[in-house]
Amino acid sequence: MKTPYDVIIKPVISEMSMDNAQEKKYTFKVATDANKTQVKLAVEEIFGVEVEKVNIMNVSGKIKRMGRTMGRRPATKKAIVTLTEKSKEIEFFQGL
Repeated sequence: MKTPYDVIIKPVISEMSMDNAQEKKYTFKVATDANKTQVKLAVEEIFGVEVEKVNIMNVSGKIKRMGRTMGRRPATKKAIVTLTEKSKEIEFFQGL
């Protein structure tokens, strides 16, 4: 059984995610085998908020070169979590 801290790896801090945070949409990097239900339950348990919906996207790793050899960065998964209107905001994103 995975704990919520195994599902949510870290928050994504970017210009776009900070703009979405004002609309109660928060972006997280999640485990590659996590599904929407696991992400929803993990965010609700960790931050004590109510989640309305979860959008998940798979991000493929970029191809990188070192001389002649080519490699690939690891693939990741991102989740955009939308909170309900009556839910409180996540304090971590408000301090940035």
